[in-house]
Order: sequence, then C-alpha cells, then structure tokens
Amino acid sequence: MNNISDKIKSSAEKVDIFLKNYFLKKNTQNSLFEAMNYGLFSGGKKIRSYITKCAFEIYKIDEYKYIPIAGAIECVHSYSLIHDDLPSMDNDDFRRGKESTHKKFGEANAILAGNSLLTSAFEIISSDNLRIDHERKSNLTNSLALCAGHEGIAGGQYLDLKYENEQKDEKEIINMQIKKTGELMGFCCESAAIVAGAADDRENLRKAGLNLGLLFQISDDLLDIYGDPNILGKPTQQDDKKGKATIMTIKDENQSNKMCIDIQSKIKELLYSHGDSARTLLECADYIFKRDH
Repeated sequence: MNNISDKIKSSAEKVDIFLKNYFLKKNTQNSLFEAMNYGLFSGGKKIRSYITKCAFEIYKIDEYKYIPIAGAIECVHSYSLIHDDLPSMDNDDFRRGKESTHKKFGEANAILAGNSLLTSAFEIISSDNLRIDHERKSNLTNSLALCAGHEGIAGGQYLDLKYENEQKDEKEIINMQIKKTGELMGFCCESAAIVAGAADDRENLRKAGLNLGLLFQISDDLLDIYGDPNILGKPTQQDDKKGKATIMTIKDENQSNKMCIDIQSKIKELLYSHGDSARTLLECADYIFKRDH
C-alpha cells in the first residue's frame, strides 16, 4: 500500500509541475487566477492522474503524452469540486482540511474559477503540449466533453441534489454515482486507448474506469460513516445530515464491502486481455477500496 502511495505522489508531483508551468506562462495576476490555483493545487492525491498513468502503461506510451491529459483531467475534477462546494450545491465550507474556494475567495470568484478550469482542460488538450495527431485530439476532446457535461459529471451532480431526502433504489444510486464520479475515471482509462489508436479497447477500458469510479464513490460513502475526520481532512457523517442518496442508505457495511469486491472482480475481468500490462491499474483498484482518506 505504501508503495502505491509513493507512486501516486510521484505522479501527482509531475502533473503539478506541468500545470504550474502551463499557468505560469499565462502571467495573469488577479483574484480569479488565485482562486483557480487555490482550487487546483489543493493538496489532493490526484488519484485520477495516477489512474491515467496506469492505463497508459498498458500500451507503454511515453510519459510526456499522458501528463498533459492528466493535467486536463485534474482541471475538470477541480472545477467540479469547486462547484460542488458552493452554497447552492453541497454548501461545504471545507475541502481537504482547508477552506473551500468560495469561502476563501467569495462565491462569484469560485464560480468563475470553476468555469475557467473547465475551459482550461480543453485548452490543454488542444494545445501543442499534447503531441498527437488531430484525429486523436478530436476523439479525446469529444470523450472528455461527454463525461464533463450533462451526461456525466454535471448530470451526476444534478441527480445528487435531486435525490436528496428521497428514497432511491440501487440502480438509481449507481447511475448517479457513475455519472458523478465514474465518467471522469472512465475517460482516464479510455484516453490511453485513444492515444494508442487501440479503437477496439476503448469501450472495455472505459467500462473499467466507470467501475473504478463506482468503487471510489462507495469507498467514499463508507469513509463518510466510518472514517477518521482527522485523516480525511473534513467532517464525517455529512451524507446522512444532508439526506444524500448513497449505497449506504440501502446496504449495510458488509453488503457494501461485498459490492466493492464484486466491482473489483468486474474490473479484473474487463482488463483480463491485457495481462500483466494492466497490473498497476488493478493494484490501483485495490488501493481505492482499502484507502483511509
């Protein structure tokens, strides 16, 4: 577990260096730019960057091709967190042990910072920093747009808010969580097949990523109930207070853990044809399930 933590940290550092250099060239000095940086470099593990790295390892693709894509993914993820924390959404004052972006910079700046990070993701993918042909860039852009919009993250957040204080069944909750969390991780994995030109692998890798996202979300739901707030960097028991529809509202701890084990088996099945090349991606699934924050 510590070895994977070190690898995730190393991956995050490389992506952070890329992003800091990228935004440094913009030479913008105002509170909006500060809010963007605050939300983007907030101390998160950048697990999505590591998932992307692991997927690219399947095809032995050079690191310089995965890092800009991982940077774009982190921009999209940070945008979603900044907006999720807003008073009109989940109304969270803290994120990763420090003030949320809207608490630090004001609600208007937080909205604009989130919007700017979302558009920055597509700017990065379309830029010369990503040295692949135009057709593959187009495929990446289309796939990322689908997972970020109403069919993905935004649609998942809509359902998350809509389902508050409502009784939902397992299918509805899973659909919501796959949109909210799974779609971006689906892109993390699918992007490797796109860059590799492995069209036949795209759907299976995307499905593996969707399941990684579902595994991550259920693990998150478990941590909200049983996790240590000092380790998590945020209060626990928040989902119940807000009336959130989670797997924990319909399953107990043992049933939820069993569900996670089944999801891991499904991921293994989806990656079976890649053999040992997918080993680090499978290890990442185990890490996601067993993490404490």
